[in-house]
Amino acid sequence: MIPSADRPLVIAVALAYFAIVAGIGVYAARRTRTASDFFVAGQGIGLVTLAIAAMATTLSGFTFIGGPGLVYSVGFGAVFIILPASFTNTMGASVLARRLRLLASVREMITIPDAIAARFQSRAVQGWSATAILIAVVSYMGTNLLAMGLVLDATFGIGLGPAIWLGTLVVLAYSVTGGILAGIYNDVFQGLLMAGASAAVFWYAMDSGGGMANISRTLLTHDAALASPWGKLSPLAALSFFFVFGIGTLGQPHVAHKYFMLRDPRRLRWFPILMSLAMTVTLLLFVGVGVAMKAQVLSGAIPPLSKPDDATPAFLWAFTPKPLAALVLSAVVAAIMSTVSSFMSIGAAACTHDLPVAFGKRVGDELWWGRVWTVILTVLAACVAQASNTLVAFLGIFGWGLFASTLVPALAIGLNWKGATRAGALASINTGLAATLGIESLAYFKVFVFPSGVTATAIALVLSLLVFFVVSWFTRATAASTLAEDVRRVMDA
Repeated sequence: MIPSADRPLVIAVALAYFAIVAGIGVYAARRTRTASDFFVAGQGIGLVTLAIAAMATTLSGFTFIGGPGLVYSVGFGAVFIILPASFTNTMGASVLARRLRLLASVREMITIPDAIAARFQSRAVQGWSATAILIAVVSYMGTNLLAMGLVLDATFGIGLGPAIWLGTLVVLAYSVTGGILAGIYNDVFQGLLMAGASAAVFWYAMDSGGGMANISRTLLTHDAALASPWGKLSPLAALSFFFVFGIGTLGQPHVAHKYFMLRDPRRLRWFPILMSLAMTVTLLLFVGVGVAMKAQVLSGAIPPLSKPDDATPAFLWAFTPKPLAALVLSAVVAAIMSTVSSFMSIGAAACTHDLPVAFGKRVGDELWWGRVWTVILTVLAACVAQASNTLVAFLGIFGWGLFASTLVPALAIGLNWKGATRAGALASINTGLAATLGIESLAYFKVFVFPSGVTATAIALVLSLLVFFVVSWFTRATAASTLAEDVRRVMDA
């Protein structure tokens, strides 16, 4: 909880932030006139805007709260979560971005399931991928709305329930009116805020411990495992993080969806470096606060934290100027809102566009129904956030796994391998859906315990990939009929 004497400052910063968000929403609403505007920003987004918006969407509140807490707990092994960033950005630009944008030029499409359906000429593939996305979206939105409620409750002291609904109403207000366009503009504002706050906090983190060299010596003296290459993780666990967050990122639709919006695909060669620079600056806080707080605790300068997730709040109030602490709390809310807004758009698109198309029907006014479904899904996610902290945490865990295991094979590999078949895509999507939900449920209810370092997400992703390749090989005779001529030209471009 924020000290009472500092609460007026934090509230003032938060209200100023909300005012800016509202202004951006009004501006975007005036420019949103069609379903294309609402879902893909009219394909008119510049490269720099795209890179900053993608960074803001990728890095949710975990970057500021959960990440430093994980570094505090396990040391440098937690860095394996963020190490794949530059590799993933380069791979995303070369494997996905250009093909998705070119595909949107030859086909009318506004969603990731649209792209998968075009590749495999199958409404069933579109329906199943949309179903997986919808389940994961509600899970992720619920988790993020809960996290936002915790921050707002600490800021305003209004209770967790009212805080969840306050945050929900703010992000809903600009998303339901301006759609993805409002989300993109707010992502840019929020991304810049996140990067600036992270760089400033990192400087104070290093200053508090006398520099990284001195911090590392403190860790080595008191708990050498923290400063080892794997930290307190097993090598298998660290490499599992690298695999899941490296390959699995290619299946995150809230990021891939933004590739449809790029104005000029010829400039994509600059995307990896722009995205990597933005993420590197923003992730400084992830590492800096975690190791600085651990060094302070180990040296006896401050008492141990009651829980690892307190690392960032405790550091802010102890070692940074109060205005910066207030700004970082706003940055936390900014990160969460960026992610929630993107989930709103792809969830609404699944209900308004993908599922009706899968059943051979089209909604008459997709813009109006997109707004309706945005409200319905957001209210549902807010109810999930209030229902049970444990349930939300559980849903959040398999949300990432669902995206990765159901979309990476059909989307990322499918758009780059002409030998992929419709049967392989359907089998991999259903395998990923069943494996993620089944394995996570069994683990959650303690039916079995994973061996050290093995994660359900990694298992589900590996199973989905294996099924995709095996089924495609056995049905390889159908590969040619699965690939339309215009899609083939996109893959050859």
